[in-house]
Amino acid sequence: MKDTYKEIETYKKGQVIFRQGDYEPCMYDIQGGRVGIYADYETSGQKFLVELKEEQFFGEMGLIDDCPRSATAVALENGTVIRRITEDTFQTYFEERPAKVLMVMEHLSRRLRELTDDYMKVCRTIAEGVQTEESGEEKSGWLKEHLKKFAGVYRNSGK
Repeated sequence: MKDTYKEIETYKKGQVIFRQGDYEPCMYDIQGGRVGIYADYETSGQKFLVELKEEQFFGEMGLIDDCPRSATAVALENGTVIRRITEDTFQTYFEERPAKVLMVMEHLSRRLRELTDDYMKVCRTIAEGVQTEESGEEKSGWLKEHLKKFAGVYRNSGK
């Protein structure tokens, strides 16, 4: 297969691929090595979100919606090889790799489901907290557990 339309880049361990807040309409396909995704990278609130490996991809939201990056991507080992897919190479890339289209759709669907589930848990936690406050009753075990969980996420996010 010819690679004339794609950009392939090699990264050293610790090298930043893109930073949270960057504008860049492209996504990345890992050809070799590992990539770490971080929120608030290199700050006191830094949070490791996920480790990705060969045949996985990241940054697809930047390609789809052209909004700022929501996290920072960092090579986790020397010789990490990344294929950069831009708006110009997107169609050809997926024509040659149709299974990747389904992977992107499945990935986005899974993330949306997880966010929806988290949102509903936060709503329930708030509702139960308000109800407990109004009634003066003892907080339920579920409510205590989720208040601690969401408070921890909020504190660790650096907000």
